[in-house]
Amino acid sequence: MLNFVICDDNLNILDRLEKMLENIFNNNNFEASITYKSDNSNDILNFITTNKVDVILLDINLKSKKSGLELAHEIRKKNKDAYLIFTTGHLEYAMLAYKYKTFDYIAKPINYDRLEETIIRLFDDISETPKKYISIDNKNTLINEEDIIFIKKDSTKLLFHTLTNDYDTYNSFNKFQKKLPSHYIRCHKSYIININHIKNVDPVCNTINFKNGDSCAIGPKYKTGLMEVLNDYRNIE
Repeated sequence: MLNFVICDDNLNILDRLEKMLENIFNNNNFEASITYKSDNSNDILNFITTNKVDVILLDINLKSKKSGLELAHEIRKKNKDAYLIFTTGHLEYAMLAYKYKTFDYIAKPINYDRLEETIIRLFDDISETPKKYISIDNKNTLINEEDIIFIKKDSTKLLFHTLTNDYDTYNSFNKFQKKLPSHYIRCHKSYIININHIKNVDPVCNTINFKNGDSCAIGPKYKTGLMEVLNDYRNIE
């Protein structure tokens, strides 16, 4: 699930952008949502500071003490990875906007087809680069790999338990494990865990406790290998 944030000082444009994006998500089966929108640059910055944000649509010519470019500068101090898409009616700002690792620049008035083209390209970019996102099915369902706490085999389904949501899909446990980065490890016949989320391990009760309060079992067959891997990760408490 990708989290979008929109900032524009025109409330009508803000509402229109929200509706356009929601239609694009629905029409393309994109797992995405608009988690916040505002015409206030300080509110946007505060939200981005305390919440997970993947994509930001930002008006350059904000009618406030802080321009969109100045806000982008502050955003990059807080979030270096979010996709930035600038919108504005002032074409002379286009080159300046790319200074802030900008994914795209869309001139106003915003055309639906132009916006859709950008969002489709964004999802293609995410799925094709060895970044942080894992595609779990053929419906463009993308999950940030750092958000996954564990993957559980449940009959013919795989349950992806993340920091914010649960996702399930029909997939092969063994085949999917081969796609995962090295910090994922099998700890049980029914569990693959992200070791970056481990708080501690109870070797007596054969239980893994995660930082968010969740836990899962350790299978006897996997215990020795698990403990060897964990000993190599100094960040485990």
